[in-house]
Amino acid sequence: MSFKNTTILVTGSSRGIGKAIALKLAKDGANIVVASKSVEENPKLGGTIFSAAKEIEEAGGKALPLQCDIRFEDQVKTLIDQSIENFGGIDILINNASAISLTSTEQTEAKRFDLMHSINVRGTFLVTKACIPFLKRSANPHILTLSPPLNLKPKWFANHVAYTISKYNMSMMTIGWAEEFKKDKIAANSLWPRTTIATAAIKNLLGGEALMKMSRTPEILADAAYYILKQPSTECTGNLFIDEDVLAREGITDLSKYSVVPGAQLYNDLFV
Repeated sequence: MSFKNTTILVTGSSRGIGKAIALKLAKDGANIVVASKSVEENPKLGGTIFSAAKEIEEAGGKALPLQCDIRFEDQVKTLIDQSIENFGGIDILINNASAISLTSTEQTEAKRFDLMHSINVRGTFLVTKACIPFLKRSANPHILTLSPPLNLKPKWFANHVAYTISKYNMSMMTIGWAEEFKKDKIAANSLWPRTTIATAAIKNLLGGEALMKMSRTPEILADAAYYILKQPSTECTGNLFIDEDVLAREGITDLSKYSVVPGAQLYNDLFV
């Protein structure tokens, strides 16, 4: 299956994992809606919807850069309206936008708690809801959400309960949508990395350069997403995938090319 002329909306796609997935699909000639807040470059983060759109076009896709803060319903509506106006439909939704704060209960400010839940939970829900009428018309519709397997071991809650429950909410929505939209032949799956991924969040918030060197590149998630989205929507739904497992099913077990530093010891991501 090729993604040529398939319209794919990717939230948080100005950089990092979202951009990597968009570029992978663009190589097939996909139409990519680059939905993100970034219109001016932040030196610490890098990338805007416009720079990402340029890379997508150069990779062989068509790009529509649209500024959107998914916390706000009116902006989500405008995002969907403009996507439909330009591309005529939506075939795949990638829920990638997310906020992180690995803080304890006492250290988590109300505004940070609200930000994580407004983006990770409310925003993901609002964008998905808005896309459903158009996904129903697609030949092979998929919802793919970047969220972890549900692991109820206390250690994943103890140190950052606010973040954990926001991400687990995303995974629970995946499970719910898979069942709710089974009759409409819309697939809903989640995807999560086995190891940390070299992104701005890892560099700036979690572990700096040292952890970056123990991470894999976003391309491993892009390749895993590609294989998931190729599957018939009626046969591949309701899964909380790990990137390594997806690639192994495709016969890909040598993952050395994804290491930021060849041969370096890798650092396991959260929740796995």
